[in-house]
Amino acid sequence: MNWIILIIAGLFEVGFTTCLGKAKETSGTASVLWLIGFFVTMTISMYLLYRATLTLPMGTAYAVWTGIGAVGTVIIGIIFFKEPADFWRLFFIATLISSIVGLKFVSH
Repeated sequence: MNWIILIIAGLFEVGFTTCLGKAKETSGTASVLWLIGFFVTMTISMYLLYRATLTLPMGTAYAVWTGIGAVGTVIIGIIFFKEPADFWRLFFIATLISSIVGLKFVSH
C-alpha cells in the first residue's frame, strides 16, 4: 500500500511542477490560480511522501518520488510545453524508469 501512496505522491509532484510552469506562462488571476494549485499539490505530495516513508526506506522513497516527478515532468513538458523529444532525452528517461523499477524490486 505504501508503494501506491508513493506513486501518487510522485504524480502530485508532477502536478506541482506543471502548475509552476503554467503560472510562469500566464499573468494576473490565472497566474495566481496556478500558484494556488502549485501550493496545494506540493502540500499533498509532501504529505504522501511522508506517509510512504513511515514504512519504506527514506533513500529509496525519495529516489522513487523524485524519479516519478522527473519522468512525469519531462513527459508533460514534451506533450504540453512543446519541449524537445530527441533520442537521447527519451533514452535517459527510459533508464530513469528502469532505475525506479529496479529500486522497487531490491527494496524490502
